[in-house]
Amino acid sequence: MTAQGLKPVENRTWSTRYRGPLLIHAALRRDAISDDDFLRRFGMQPPSDQPLGGIIGIVDLVDVVRDHPSQWYLAGHFGFVLANPRPLPFVKWRGALMLRDAPAELLAQLPDLHSVAA
Repeated sequence: MTAQGLKPVENRTWSTRYRGPLLIHAALRRDAISDDDFLRRFGMQPPSDQPLGGIIGIVDLVDVVRDHPSQWYLAGHFGFVLANPRPLPFVKWRGALMLRDAPAELLAQLPDLHSVAA
């Protein structure tokens, strides 16, 4: 959803001062929400063909807020405001719960990020 530009905010229980590009990692498992609940809450079906357990795109983190008008925002959380989403070819990779520098061996598997269309 994020790599396609459908999700303008990501919820976190923690804040960050970081602003800039973020690789988008698809979790190893889908969220524990039924397709019907997903449709009711977000007005769309969840993607059934999205690969799991790896990098699927890149986005720019432009702000962190405590309130956001998006239906994706969860009250009481920090909203990581996202912009300029670009899908990337899927690369299987283990995720992490915090922000971190992308390892060189991961970056070597991705296309030249400067050439990814904005």
